[in-house]
Amino acid sequence: MPRELNIGGLSKETGVKVVTIRFYEKIGVLAVPSRSAGNYRIYGQQHVRRLHFVRRCRELGFSLDQIVDFLRLSSEDSSSCSKVCRIAERHLKDVEAKLADLKRLATELRRINLSCNGTRPMSECRIIEALSARR
Repeated sequence: MPRELNIGGLSKETGVKVVTIRFYEKIGVLAVPSRSAGNYRIYGQQHVRRLHFVRRCRELGFSLDQIVDFLRLSSEDSSSCSKVCRIAERHLKDVEAKLADLKRLATELRRINLSCNGTRPMSECRIIEALSARR
């Protein structure tokens, strides 16, 4: 017999906050569960699987819109996963661009930190000065 969970149990099992579960139900990412005789939500393993999928996608930086697309595409009878691959490819390009920006930021922060020895008065702080300068 499939294990049934209340919303707190689902939250605990998936690591997704209760408020987020309710939000996902509201926007259609998570199917609205059946209700008990006492009008409590009853979740099943399909909800657990869906939330694990959504949480993993979020951990990897996919947007909610991209996740909705993944879910929609996964339920279609398509002959290939080319649309899913395109979404992932676009996301990879975005991640690589962010990494390049972060590397530039790290280089700049190293440069700024080298200019400060921590002994000057605040009015002469090289870090504040560098951050205030126009580029």
